Amino acid sequence: MGINRREFLRLAGLSTIIGLGGKAAFDLLFPGELEAQLLAAPGALTAKRWAMVIDMRKLDEATARKCAEACHRVHNVPNFAQPNNPQDALSPELLVRREVKWIWADHYHNAFPGLEQEHGQERLESLPFLVLCNHCDNPPCVRVCPTQATFKRADGIVMMDMHRCIGCRYCMAGCPFGARSFNWRDPRPFIKEVNQNYPTREIGVVEKCTFCTERLAVGLMPACVEASKGALVFGDLTNPQSKVREQLRTQFTIRRKAYLGTNPQVYYIV
Repeated sequence: MGINRREFLRLAGLSTIIGLGGKAAFDLLFPGELEAQLLAAPGALTAKRWAMVIDMRKLDEATARKCAEACHRVHNVPNFAQPNNPQDALSPELLVRREVKWIWADHYHNAFPGLEQEHGQERLESLPFLVLCNHCDNPPCVRVCPTQATFKRADGIVMMDMHRCIGCRYCMAGCPFGARSFNWRDPRPFIKEVNQNYPTREIGVVEKCTFCTERLAVGLMPACVEASKGALVFGDLTNPQSKVREQLRTQFTIRRKAYLGTNPQVYYIV
């Protein structure tokens, strides 16, 4: 079968743990560790530290909208503005408060508070800045989560374990970027067409961008990157030959609220 002794012992140990403790035994493992081992594929895209560069010179409103639509479609993000049943429609006030977003376009002054200049470049005010989870090196959301439902992978991606989430929303309070959404009601009636390859969520859990870990595992780039027509670049920050490093080496970039010390790993070329 091509399995060596080390791999056999690892699998035997996992089987023993599962047999002794059932589902509770998985709690002995670090969140996401078992899933990462079981889902890894030979063609998976890997990195020591994933990062993203968004080139605002190439990003127009139409492309930004396609990026968000691609992300939300593959991850079954609910659209409360268009329910499958008209009886489930929300009022405009509730729609704003209960909207679920993984990636979206925002104005410069909202995306970069503290960087405004009275006589700065006026064109920045009209650009659709795509904002998402910044997958920080020092993520406050991880520190405040009481159940380890939010955790940081070895490759820098900040993940959500929906099964561990108890809906306390501490991570939402801790995130300085507003990158997380809470499901105030069952999101499933608000998914136009369910992607069977990605799990849907339940009421009472938080969700956010994951840098498309499920796509990386099968050798695909994040959905937003594919839809961006080159405006979004994704790669290994530790690899000097990666496209991300090339952009950072040759272009001036800014980051959201870098002064807070979270070290966000989404960069913007303006």
